Amino acid sequence: MTADPVPAPPPAGARAARRSVVPAPSRAGWIVLWTAAVAGELGALSPLVLGGDNPFGEPVYLVFRLVGGSFTACGLIAWHRRPDNRSGLLMTATGFAFYVSPLLGLVDHPLATTIGHWLPDLWILFFVPLLLTFLTGGRLRTRVDRVLVGAVAVEVFVLAPLYLAFSPIEDNVMLVVAHPQLAAVVDVLQRTLLLAVCLATVVVVGARFRGASPPRRRALLPGVAGAACLLLFAALLVIDLVHAGSRVPRVSQVVLWLAACSIATVPLAFLVGLLRSRLARGGLTELVRALRTVGPDELQPTLAAALGDPALLVAYARPDGSYVDGAGAAVPLPGPDAERSIAVVERDGAPVAALLYDRTLDDDPELVEAVGAAATIALETRQLQAEAQARLAELAASRERIIAAGDAERRRIERNLHDGAQQGLVTLALQLSLIQRRIREDPADAELLVTSAGDELARSLAELRELARGIHPATLDHGLDIALDALATRSAVPTTVTVEPGPVLPEPVAFAAYCVASEALTNVARYARAGSASVSVRRPAGAVVVEIVDDGVGGADPALGTGLRGLGDRVEALGGTFAVSGAAGGGTVVAARMPLDR
Repeated sequence: MTADPVPAPPPAGARAARRSVVPAPSRAGWIVLWTAAVAGELGALSPLVLGGDNPFGEPVYLVFRLVGGSFTACGLIAWHRRPDNRSGLLMTATGFAFYVSPLLGLVDHPLATTIGHWLPDLWILFFVPLLLTFLTGGRLRTRVDRVLVGAVAVEVFVLAPLYLAFSPIEDNVMLVVAHPQLAAVVDVLQRTLLLAVCLATVVVVGARFRGASPPRRRALLPGVAGAACLLLFAALLVIDLVHAGSRVPRVSQVVLWLAACSIATVPLAFLVGLLRSRLARGGLTELVRALRTVGPDELQPTLAAALGDPALLVAYARPDGSYVDGAGAAVPLPGPDAERSIAVVERDGAPVAALLYDRTLDDDPELVEAVGAAATIALETRQLQAEAQARLAELAASRERIIAAGDAERRRIERNLHDGAQQGLVTLALQLSLIQRRIREDPADAELLVTSAGDELARSLAELRELARGIHPATLDHGLDIALDALATRSAVPTTVTVEPGPVLPEPVAFAAYCVASEALTNVARYARAGSASVSVRRPAGAVVVEIVDDGVGGADPALGTGLRGLGDRVEALGGTFAVSGAAGGGTVVAARMPLDR
């Protein structure tokens, strides 16, 4: 089964680069932002410094001013840490929005007073999209999200100015016509719209949390805390709407305190998420230690536990660019807008696997990169183990072939002795016995028998010498070049020998070179139907190369016979390489390269 080629996904190390897609403030910019945050918080708390009786009115409003500082501090930290994630920017904007009305209240000017009455709900304009986009990096992706944010914008920039246009409050520069009844109607519309936005946001966040994976639920924890805060503010709005024009019941103060305290849990939940990420990265040492003994079936669960994503999938790269899972099934790569992200694990610049994980983990790229690096180590270890197992299997097969070749060689020697030299000696013994009986009766006939016995003895000696050369050629004691010349002289195919001069070769190397040439020439004579052959010996640096070339029909394959395969085992046992290939003009090339420094 083949899969369509897919675009190469980004490697795990690209996460850090991707974080800087959105330009972040310069160092001077960060200094300005932190200075503004500190100044805003000090300004909001300045009535407490300046003194006076009950400077904040209700004590609960002191909590709201402290909440602004927590949002700006956590938001700036998040923005600096993850510039491409707009959640930090939205959190910072929410914190600064908390400062607007308190700071304007310090300015004794009608315009400042009017703007202070206009923008007390400005923080909701940033808070609602913050809750809705924790999973999308601060970006509005759905129509529901845009509608809810648009509704808040209508309340802040349309209904709030409209209320001031008819509200006869003191120092109201936006007053057009004093009409308390019409102002009250607009005020009810404002509260009703905010109530609907709060409830709808709670429903959306709750639904997303319910259907989310474990990593996405962890990313949504600040949103859940914010949804609980909005639910409490919705309760306050309901109380205000029900008791409009009457004394506010005491229960509203309790709910207001709960709402003020609950909103502080949003940046706290975010800090908990940061701490969890750092703790997770701190546990990578245990992950790397565990990967030393993790088997192939345990790799995916181990990495999933490290990332906190049970749905993590390890896909393995194929030469055609596609990916498959551990069972061999094709794995489609996620697109740019999918809920899953991908980190490629590379080895020597080539992809070997990919980690498919929850996209929310992109907010912690260091963790993803570290787990990707651990996966690289594990996969390299797995590859090395597989290569070691393959080498062991090949070694075992080579040993079996060597044993089988040794047994076959012994059987050949036994058969040659039995059918050749032994049979000749038996015949010679019978002839000598016959000569002994006839030498007195018929000397002439005995002389003929002696001649025949001499011929039989010569043939037996020749066969024994040939058999001895097969076991260990005596000419090899005088040098490889002389042994190869003798081999070429006996070859049935005209053969030329070229030996590059040099020092005497080690005995195992020289014997292996001779065996390669002998077996190759034997095959040329038997199967190649060649008109000529050549044997060459070269001496590249630190090695010797033996090459036998013929002009025959070609087609030699070491896998089809034990002769060439046994030669390959002999050469590889010396740390060399053995190859059989086709010659450029037809025929076969048998080449062996062996090191001299073993």
